[in-house]
Amino acid sequence: MSQPTPSALPRLRLKVTPAAQKGLRAGHPWLYESSVKSQNRPGEAGELAVVLDRQDRFLAIGLYDPGSPLRVRALHVGAPVTIDGAWWAAHLDAALARREGLFEADTDGYRLLNGESDGWPGLVLDRYAQVLVLKLYTAAWFPHLPQVLALLAERFPDFAVVLRLSRNIQQAARNHRLHDGLVVQGELKSGTVIFRESGLHFEADVIQGQKTGFFLDQRENRRRVEALVQTLPAEKRVLNAFSFSGGFSLYAARGGATTVVSLDISAHALRSSERNFALNHDLQAVATCRHDPIQADVFEWLANADDQFGLIVLDPPSLARRESERATAIRAYGRLAEDAVALLGRGGVLVSASCSAHVSAEEFFAAVRQGIERSGRSFTELETTAHAPDHLATFPEAQYLKAIYLRVY
Repeated sequence: MSQPTPSALPRLRLKVTPAAQKGLRAGHPWLYESSVKSQNRPGEAGELAVVLDRQDRFLAIGLYDPGSPLRVRALHVGAPVTIDGAWWAAHLDAALARREGLFEADTDGYRLLNGESDGWPGLVLDRYAQVLVLKLYTAAWFPHLPQVLALLAERFPDFAVVLRLSRNIQQAARNHRLHDGLVVQGELKSGTVIFRESGLHFEADVIQGQKTGFFLDQRENRRRVEALVQTLPAEKRVLNAFSFSGGFSLYAARGGATTVVSLDISAHALRSSERNFALNHDLQAVATCRHDPIQADVFEWLANADDQFGLIVLDPPSLARRESERATAIRAYGRLAEDAVALLGRGGVLVSASCSAHVSAEEFFAAVRQGIERSGRSFTELETTAHAPDHLATFPEAQYLKAIYLRVY
C-alpha cells in the first residue's frame, strides 16, 4: 500500500511542538492540528506525512487528515521506514498473530484490529462468523481502501466485508462513492449475521447496528457474570440494566438464573434480546430461564422499583462523550449504584461497567463504591477489570472500558 501522492510533489513534512515530539516518542499516536508548527505544503487526506524533530531528522510517519483536528495518526515512530506493500502486509499479520490462541472453536466473533493500539490508527476490524466489518474513523483511509481490501481478501478469501463509517466522515465518503453499511467485498444475504461467542449464538446487525453490530468488548465480563450466577442462592434472579440485545442476560441464563430481566429504553434492542434467547433455546438452562424484557428508562425504573435480585449488571452507554460531561457522568454512576443496591438481596453481586473514556477507572470505581456506601450497605470488592485481550489499549484515550464487581451485604 503505497503513498497516493503524485510523484511530482515533495514528501509532506511537518514540524511540531516539543511537547508533541515528546508524546510521539512516548508512544502516543495522535498529533493535533494545534501541535503543527509548520509544513512544507498543504496535504491531502490519506497522504503519508513525515514528522521531523527539532534537528530536522525523521521522527515519525503517519496518515494525514486535513479535515480533522487530529491532523496526523502515527503509523511508525523511530528510525526511518519504507511504507510499502510488504510493510502493510507484515503490519497486518503481526496484529492477526496477536489473536492466535485467544479463542476456542466455539467463538467466531471478536476483534481483529483495534485501531491505534494495533498500529492501524482510525481503523477497526471485527469478525462475525464469515463476515468482516471494517469501521473507519478518519477519511485518511479512503485512498488506501482498495489495498486494505486486497490484504483482507488474501487472508480471508471466503469472507464478506462490510464498511462502516463514523458519522464525522460520512459526507466525505460520498466523494469516494462509499457509504455506511456498504458491502465492499463478497456477498451478504442479510444484514443480520449469526455468530458464536463461548458457544452461545447471537445476532449482529452489521449494516446498521451500533458499533460494528455488537458489543464484542464485554465478552470477558459476560463470562464472569455467568460464573457468578452459579454462586448465588437458590433464587437466582438477575437484572441486566441497559441490556441492549441481551448479552449479559443470555450468559446469566446459561449460568443457571431462574429469571432474567432485560431492561432497556430501546424496544428494538429488546426485540433483539428475545431473538437471541430464541437462538439458544436448545440449551436447557436458557429454555427454562424466564426472560422478562422491560422497556423503560433505567434511571427512573431503578429509583421506583421494589423488586429483588441476586445479581445486577449496570452497563450504560457512554455517559461522558466529551470532557465537559465528566462530572455529571461520575455523579450518574454513583446514583445508579446507590439505586441498584436497594434491589439487591443480601450477599448479592453488583457488576457495574463504564465505557466513558473521559472518566478514569479510579474515578469510576470510587463513584460506585461511594454510591453503595451512601445506601448504608457494606460490601466486599471481588475484582476490577479492563479491556479484553482482543481489544488491547496502549495509550490513555484508548482505555475506555472498566468494570467493578462487588458482593453486597
